[in-house]
This record gives sequence, C-alpha cells and structure tokens, in this order.
Amino acid sequence: MADTLTLFTSIGLSEQKAKETLKNDALSSFNMLGDVVDRDTMGTLLYSMASRLKDTKRLAFLSHSIAQCKICTELQLAAALDFVKSHPHDPINQKEFEEACGVGVVITPEQIEDAVESVIKKHKEQLLKERYRFNMGLLMGEARSALKWADGKVIKNEVDMQVLHLLGPKTEADLEKKPKVMQFIIFKGIPMTGEGKSLMEQLRGEALKFHKSGENYKTEGYVVTPNTMSLLKKHLEITGGQIRTRFPPEPNGILHIGHAKAINFNFGYAKANNGICFLRYDDTNPEKEEEKYFTAIKDMVEWLGYKPYAVTHASDNFQQLYDLAVDLIRRGHAYVCHQKVEELKGHNAPPSPWRDRPIEESLVLFERMKKGLFAEGEATLRMKMVMEDGKMDPVAYRIKYTPHHRTGDEWCIYPTYDYTHCLCDSIENITHSLCTKEFQARRSSYYWLCNALDVYCPVQWEYGRLNLTYTVVSKRKIIKLVETGVVRDWDDPRLFTLTALRRRGFPPEAINNFCARVGVTVSQTTTEPHLLESCVRDVLNDTAPRAMAVLEPLKVTITNLPESSKSDVRVPDFPANEAKGSHTVSFTRTIFIEQSDFREVMEKGYKRLTPEQPVGLRHAGYVISVQKVIKDAQGKVVELEVTCCSSETAEKPKAFIHWVSQPLVCEMRLYERLFLHKHPEDPSEVPNGFLSDINPNSLQVISSALVDTSVKGANVYDKFQFERVGYFSLDPDSTADKLVFNRTVTLKEDPGKI
Repeated sequence: MADTLTLFTSIGLSEQKAKETLKNDALSSFNMLGDVVDRDTMGTLLYSMASRLKDTKRLAFLSHSIAQCKICTELQLAAALDFVKSHPHDPINQKEFEEACGVGVVITPEQIEDAVESVIKKHKEQLLKERYRFNMGLLMGEARSALKWADGKVIKNEVDMQVLHLLGPKTEADLEKKPKVMQFIIFKGIPMTGEGKSLMEQLRGEALKFHKSGENYKTEGYVVTPNTMSLLKKHLEITGGQIRTRFPPEPNGILHIGHAKAINFNFGYAKANNGICFLRYDDTNPEKEEEKYFTAIKDMVEWLGYKPYAVTHASDNFQQLYDLAVDLIRRGHAYVCHQKVEELKGHNAPPSPWRDRPIEESLVLFERMKKGLFAEGEATLRMKMVMEDGKMDPVAYRIKYTPHHRTGDEWCIYPTYDYTHCLCDSIENITHSLCTKEFQARRSSYYWLCNALDVYCPVQWEYGRLNLTYTVVSKRKIIKLVETGVVRDWDDPRLFTLTALRRRGFPPEAINNFCARVGVTVSQTTTEPHLLESCVRDVLNDTAPRAMAVLEPLKVTITNLPESSKSDVRVPDFPANEAKGSHTVSFTRTIFIEQSDFREVMEKGYKRLTPEQPVGLRHAGYVISVQKVIKDAQGKVVELEVTCCSSETAEKPKAFIHWVSQPLVCEMRLYERLFLHKHPEDPSEVPNGFLSDINPNSLQVISSALVDTSVKGANVYDKFQFERVGYFSLDPDSTADKLVFNRTVTLKEDPGKI
C-alpha cells in the first residue's frame, strides 16, 4: 500500500488525491504508469483518464499512450476517450487513433499569435466600439477552432495580450457594471428570451450538450452492445445524420400549457438543427381515444406554428410490435403471466409464479391472447426486467375487447407505453427522445428493451415539466370540472388547455415566447400565470388594433350640439405607429362613457369627470363639462347633460376618457383565476379538494356592453385592445346579431389612473 502511494505521488498526484485513488479499486488495480516522464502533468491525466473511462479493457492502452507522451493535454485525452468509446469492440487502429487525438501535432507560438491576430482583425470594429464589454469568449472560440490542438491557456494569454495592445488598460467606464436589461421581443417570428436568447438559440447545436446524430454511445448511461456500432451505422445511412425528434401525445385529452413546452422543445430542437419532427399519436389505449382529440392535438401543434414532418400512430406498427414481442419471448426476455391487475399494483407486487415458464409455452399462450381466447385481465405479457423505480417485470401487452379507433376489431391485445414508446422511436429512427423528467425512471427499461431485441436504440433525454399555479391540468380533474358544471368544456377560457387559451385570445407567439422565457431547464418549473399574461401583453400591444368599448354605460347628451349633429372621428389602430392604419367612428350629440369615469362628489386625486371638473374625449378633440346630473327614482345617476368645447381652446384637462357613439351592443366575458389558492391540488392548502376551491367570481358576464362599429366585420379569435379597458378576443359564440368578446388580459396597471 505504501509503495503504491509513493508511486502515485511520484507522478504528480497530491497525497490526498493519491489516498482517494487507492480506495477506488477501478483506479488503482492496474499498472497504469509505464515509464514515468513529465510527472507534473502525467498524474492528473492518468487520474482523469482512469476515472472517466468505463471500459477497463482500454485502460492499459490509454495509460501507455500517456506514459509515452503521445497524449499530453486534457484536449487530447478527451479526443482519446471519445475514440475508444466509439470503438468499444474493434481492435484499435493506431494510425487512426493518433490522427484523431492530434498525436505529434506541434502548435508553435507564432501560429497562435497569427491566429489570434486574424480573429482580432475580423472583430476589430466591434472591439473598439464595445471595448472590454465585448464577448472575449468569441475570440477564444474562433482561435481554438483554427488551432484545434493548441493549449487553451496559451491562446487565452495571447488574446489578453493582443486585446490590451489594441484597447489599452481598462478605464473607469470599462470597470462599471453593465446594467442587465431583460429583453423580450419577437423577431421574424422567433421568440426571444432574457439576455436576448431566442428559443432557437437555446436549442441550437451545442447549446444543450446533446449528442450528435449517430454518436449515441457518447451519452452518459447509454448501453453499448456488440452490435451497437453496426446498428448506428445503419441508422446513419437511413437518416443521413439528420436530427429526428417526435412529439408523442396520447389522443385521450386536450393539450395544455405544459404540452406547449414539450411541443416547443421537440419541434423547436429539430427546427433549430435543420432536423425533422414527427407528430406521433400514442394510440395504444382504445378505451379512452376519440376522434376529437386526434384533430384537436394536430390543430394545436399547427396553431403554435409547427408543421410535423409526418403524422404517425403507434397503431401503424401494431403488427411489427407484435412480431417483436414474439421475438422477445423467444429470446427468453418475456413471459405470459396470469396475475391479476390488483396484484400487480404498487412497487411491492409479489413475484410472478409464471416468470420461469418455458418459452414455447409462453409463445403458445401469447398466440391465444391474440386470438381472443382469454378474458380481459386473465393474461398479460410481461418483460423480465427491473425498472429504475424498483418496479419488476412491467407489462408489455394486455387484453382489451374494445374496438380501436383506427384498426377496429383487428386486435384484442394492445401494447403498453413501456413497451411501445422506445420501439416506435427505434422504428422511426428518432435520434433524440425528449421527454419530461418523470420518465427518467423508465430510461433503463427504454435501453434494455431496444438492446434485448437487438434493434437501433435512440437516446432518451429528460427535461423539467412546466407547471402553472392557480390551475389544474389533469385530464381526470378537468373532466370533473366539466361534469360538475364549473366550466363549460375543455376550451373554457378559465382553463389552461391550449384550446382554452386560444379561445380566450392568447396569441400562439405569446405562448412560444413564454416557453422561451421559462427556458430549457432540467428542473421542474412552477410559474405563476402573470408571467404568461405578460408575454400575452407584449405580443398584443404590437398586434391588436385599438377600439373603444364601454362595459357599464352612462348616457351623456351634449346639449350645445344640434340634434342632427354627426361627424366622423379618425381613431389610429396603433397610436404609437399611426402608419399602421386607422378607422373612423361616428361622433353625435349622444355618447356613452363608463359609469366609473364620472363621480358626483369630487374626491382628492380623482382626475376624471365631476360637476366641477371637465374631462377630454379621446380622439374627438373635445372637452366636456357637466351641466346637469339626471337620476332615476332610486337616486342612481342615469344621464349627464354636458357642453363641449374644442380641446384646442379649452384649458388642458387632467384626463382624457374613452367613449362610444351609435355603438353595437355586445356581450363581454371577464375572467379571473378559476381557483382561490396557488396549489388547489395540495391537501395542505385545500383540505377539501380542488372542487372546494373554486373562485365564485372567476366569470363575470356583461350582456349589454357597448363597442364602436369598427369591430363589426371581425372574425372569431380576432383580437383588439379596447382602450383603457383591456385586451379582448371575439368568441365563437358570436352571432350576426350579437358579438361576444372574451377579455384576454387586463391592461398593465397604471398607478396614475384612478
């Protein structure tokens, strides 16, 4: 032990690191040292190599390469590890190995100086403009690309020196911290997020550190078999190295806001890397699938701006999946079991007494299952494996005497998710199987099944789910809300299904922007709705034309205008950019204003209309003053008589209010949060269950609101900003006789508006 410790310290390991190494049999049980040379760096390289290399058969080969000073840098070691990983069962070709690792390549200081000088010359103008705020990592990256095997530290020193020579020492202005400005814009249809990074930038190339197409074996945890490399070679011949992803929803419910992240991630990753994405329906449970769900899912994917490369179904592969199941039995990896569903529930189910039944017997029984000779629940096909969560022998096939949406009565046995998912990915040559974090427990079964059948095995990558507070998205719970009459249907605008958000008026760009803002995270994200609503406002502010609407009308008669007085008032669709168009509205002797824009008794800080205080009318060019307040028998103000004068001659009023004249009568639906608590499903917050947490004021219907005639020709889902009121969208319930508007979101709070 003491001799080995001395040996490890002699090659450059600290005493603590040497002792740690001795405790690790995998690192200390080989004579890795060879002839000891260049001890200051060799120890670190040897330790790094031995701790990162999983294939111990290659330890001696790589150790010898380090000892002979063929592998001298961390960069070369990384290339060497990649090379041996990609040749797990081949004899190493020394020449190819040395070429791949840059053995013998010498980079001179002059080459580094010239490369850095060339890069700085390319970015000189921007460097002089931004000085030390310029991203120096860009210079490093480009110089390293030009000189692959150069020492990174030497390149950095050269960059620092040449930048200093160009810019001189840092000034006080250079040392000031740059304030962080959160950007959030839409540029050519691509959602942008904080720090100016678009979703596409977050998903492009190396951003996610995903494996390259065909290099599945480089992924941590990926299982390499003797046939892996030949299967990957065939896979590359089919795909041409193109990225392939898929979005695989079950067609038994409507997509919700969490699915929007999955859609953006799967379709976005493919799009960002010039790949393709399949929309694949996981239609393996005929009891719950309906045509409306198939249609709605595709509609929502396309509504978010993505076009599937192909629309496929798990049921397309039913025959192939069945044939593979027969092969799995023949290989001794599956068996027919007769345990009841109740026995299989939970993680501590008793072992099956039929686990070791003869292969031929299972083949016969599986055929009988297919022919409908067993009752439902009487037999299942189970796989001989233990999942990461400890669940043993998951079910591959079960019996269901329910006609399938697409295949009718052809099948009475249907594959499960655990069996179908990875094999459909393999059949479609998916490169990156992207799924939410809860499927991490199924990753080992994913790899096991592909390898047990000796078929191409994609790589499963997990990302964090997106959750919102003040809502529920579970299909079962939404059905309960519909059945109890709390909401009208899956597209009730108080829900966070995608169809509901569309009906409420949320633009698809805003939802994509929201996903970009949340970012591509591994950890689960729980966000409050106001962030999503902020994204909605950002889009609608630029895209929703202005109109005027009055929710609670108060009649105003302008007594100093003739009875027949009528003029056209031009209203810009976008006041900040009048070049984008305008519309005209009528202005007559009778107008309507909001009841809240008048107070009979003046209060401190109130800026709108009172008997003592005039107010301006937006866009009309008039200021009105109260002459008479008319009330009904109950003392409620029902009409005002006023006089008007030109705003050019009148003293500037403290406020301008909106109004309508000769308006359309319409219905307005105002929405608030459906639940009172942040986490309505959490028993600690809501002990009596989510149905007891309904906000009684989540919907307010105003049946006789007034809106100007500019909206008369609007189509369903057209969006408007009703000035000083909020953003609204035309609801499908609208008729030729009466328009119905949903309030999408309120306007931003204005602390000066009281």
